[in-house]
Amino acid sequence: MDDRQLLRYSRHVLLEEIGIEGQQRLLAAHALILGAGGLGSPAALYLAAAGVGQLTLVDDDAVDLTNLQRQIAHTEARVGQPKVESARQALVALNPEVRIHAVARRGDATLLDTLVPGADVVLDCGDNYTSRHALNAACVRHRVPLVSGAALRFDGQVSVYDPRRADSPCYACVFPPEQAVEDVACATMGVLAPLVGLVGSLQAMEAIKLLCGIGQPLVGRLLLIDGLHGDFSTVRLARDPACPVCARAHVTPA
Repeated sequence: MDDRQLLRYSRHVLLEEIGIEGQQRLLAAHALILGAGGLGSPAALYLAAAGVGQLTLVDDDAVDLTNLQRQIAHTEARVGQPKVESARQALVALNPEVRIHAVARRGDATLLDTLVPGADVVLDCGDNYTSRHALNAACVRHRVPLVSGAALRFDGQVSVYDPRRADSPCYACVFPPEQAVEDVACATMGVLAPLVGLVGSLQAMEAIKLLCGIGQPLVGRLLLIDGLHGDFSTVRLARDPACPVCARAHVTPA
């Protein structure tokens, strides 16, 4: 790091758990973020601010006026732009040193198999059940840790699925792909604006912990947030030995 970077990231450097070595890991890291909306906005902004050297944003949607209540990477002046391009502008303004790759496409299996292997950590900031499972499968195949988040109405959840660890479940262990689930969107159900900021920020924090190799990531735990009553609880998660996605994966302890 040069003198300017030492000053910019000094509050990280002051943390014994991160220090110069940890900040250098962040500067050299690559995070893939699926979704540039309510969760992806705060997650990407905090990762860029923290100095994660390379961010890839994947989203095929455009900025709409109804997004601005919660999707803080976007502005009214950028309504109609692809969300990944609008977010790219926000991130570059925040930290011009970060390399941003904006991919204005839906995250299907083919695209994810191309992008996931090049990432050090993946953040699921989307709202589509099918895409979540495609992303999880790609992370299992390529042994890349996945930070998953979701928010609807007043409720949120965050967890980490790390296929590098033998004790870690994958997303499909907890939410089986064959399970009949109706995709519900905040467009019809609503969502409290700060809730997505809270969940996205927690995702960024978990990603930074993984990249720096510090603390205890939310592996094998599902953090549940009840925003209406101010309640946080944690549920223990276990691997499913019959999971159709990760049961046969060759995993070893990290």
